[in-house]
Amino acid sequence: MTQTIMIVEDEEKLASLLADYLRQSGFETVWIPNGTDVVPRVKERQPDLILLDLMLPGRDGLEICKEIRTFSQLPIIMLTARVEEIDRLLGLELGADDYICKPFSPREVVARVKTVLRRSGDHPAPAAGGLTLDPERYSAQWKGHDLDLTVVEFKLLHFLYLNPGRIYSRTQLMDRIYSDQRIVSDRTIDSHIKKLRKKIAAVAPEEELIHSIYGAGYKYEPPSHN
Repeated sequence: MTQTIMIVEDEEKLASLLADYLRQSGFETVWIPNGTDVVPRVKERQPDLILLDLMLPGRDGLEICKEIRTFSQLPIIMLTARVEEIDRLLGLELGADDYICKPFSPREVVARVKTVLRRSGDHPAPAAGGLTLDPERYSAQWKGHDLDLTVVEFKLLHFLYLNPGRIYSRTQLMDRIYSDQRIVSDRTIDSHIKKLRKKIAAVAPEEELIHSIYGAGYKYEPPSHN
């Protein structure tokens, strides 16, 4: 199935150039020239990746990225000419997958798009050791054995799995998992992690996939062997 790239860029010539290069590489494209229409169009169209300019009429790209992350983990590459914003773009609280500084080569953008899509693909995919995740069905299996996860447990595992080795605090995980912004305590995440580990241990007692980092939070480490 052809993947769709949403180009959010107010400079029409630049957006057209990016669209041409992306289409030549086999992608479909959708162009949005302002920040106001992005979130509704994302919910309606559900693109495979967004190229999101930082400076937009109507709404700032950082705000858009943060809102999208309350309901979707689709890959986002930020486009920016503001080098001083790079640390914020890649901040864990915003969830951008990558950034590209202007001016840039359209070929570089296409290459980065392909890299991020390979890294963040949301179709069922086996990890080393036999872990298979299907976000559409909230299904997780270890070498064919169903882990029988709740929706929250699956979201936790899936998010950590997509970011191996990166440590996330309880607060960051709560922001990712509870899109309705409900009030929950830090210990709620601890409880979900404990149950998730127990279910993994029931089918893979030799593996420790979810690690606790004292005073910092949790991270996912790929299985130690195939």
